[in-house]
Amino acid sequence: MTHRPVCVERRAFTLALGCVAAGSWPRSAQAQGRAATSEQRAADAEAFEGVRQRLQERWTDVESVAVTLQGRTAFEFYRDAAPDRPRNVQSVEKSALSALVGVALAQGAIASVDQPVLALVPEWAALNDDPRTRAITLRHLLTMSAGFDLGSATSTTGRLPPAQGWARPLAAAPGERFAYDNAVVRLLAALVERVAGLPLADYARRQLVQPLGMAEPEYRELLHLRTQDMARLGQLFLQQGRWGERQLLPRDYVAEATRPQNSGGPPVAMPYGFLWWILPNEAPRRTFMASGYGGQMIWVHPPLDLVVAATSVVSADSQRRGHAVEMLRNGLVAAAQGRYR
Repeated sequence: MTHRPVCVERRAFTLALGCVAAGSWPRSAQAQGRAATSEQRAADAEAFEGVRQRLQERWTDVESVAVTLQGRTAFEFYRDAAPDRPRNVQSVEKSALSALVGVALAQGAIASVDQPVLALVPEWAALNDDPRTRAITLRHLLTMSAGFDLGSATSTTGRLPPAQGWARPLAAAPGERFAYDNAVVRLLAALVERVAGLPLADYARRQLVQPLGMAEPEYRELLHLRTQDMARLGQLFLQQGRWGERQLLPRDYVAEATRPQNSGGPPVAMPYGFLWWILPNEAPRRTFMASGYGGQMIWVHPPLDLVVAATSVVSADSQRRGHAVEMLRNGLVAAAQGRYR
């Protein structure tokens, strides 16, 4: 299967941002996973009831939703009544991979995002004789600006094996332009495995899954996660890489990951960070998102201390209808704003 991200209009998300709450960086940075009071649960249920009804009646492509507001779970919806089911997250896996790169940086296994890739995986040097590959850094992979030839300005590659992905010809100098490149997933996965000295699943389990209290992901052709674990990943980035008493990701890495590194381009047409799409709202509290084909997303909105994780039917029709975007724009954000305290 070709790894394809959800295509959304910038305007759709901008319209969903008609809310700016007072306060500095999210208070939830000290409060993730806190239990809601009975009064909060009742008020949350009332506030999101309209969203639940429209999910049942109108936004029928959406299969699951988990909303975290100010560190508490405020709303969940599972069309199949299976909250513990791991779901196909499509390109949301890229943002999960960004988290593992941050872990490796925090542990010193990677010195800097500006470290040349060939300094970390030197055997790839023999795979490509273009001298420009020596200038490709980890930052270039994270920002989809390594320069590999994808065939056209709007095409995306498949999930190539790492050796094949690195052996491709370059169409531009590293850092010159954005090109959405699915082969980066396996390049980065292989790089993380190399510096960690562990298979990716084992490293993720020890350094991310267990600390965040996530269920074990399923590693099929594409990553499968529970919806509430997608929300945990978004919450980790909302909290600048901190979870409880542990700083799992460097704060400066999270800051760079969630601000524009380049102007982005197809298929989402928004600025791009480190494997996160960045919405064009005001700094320093920019909204950012992980996006996957068909309506899979993690949407992180710091002004409301809000994380929305959603999965949808993986199909061309679901992609076209954009029910998850409609849910954000036409109900969910307003419901969250009404509950912001």
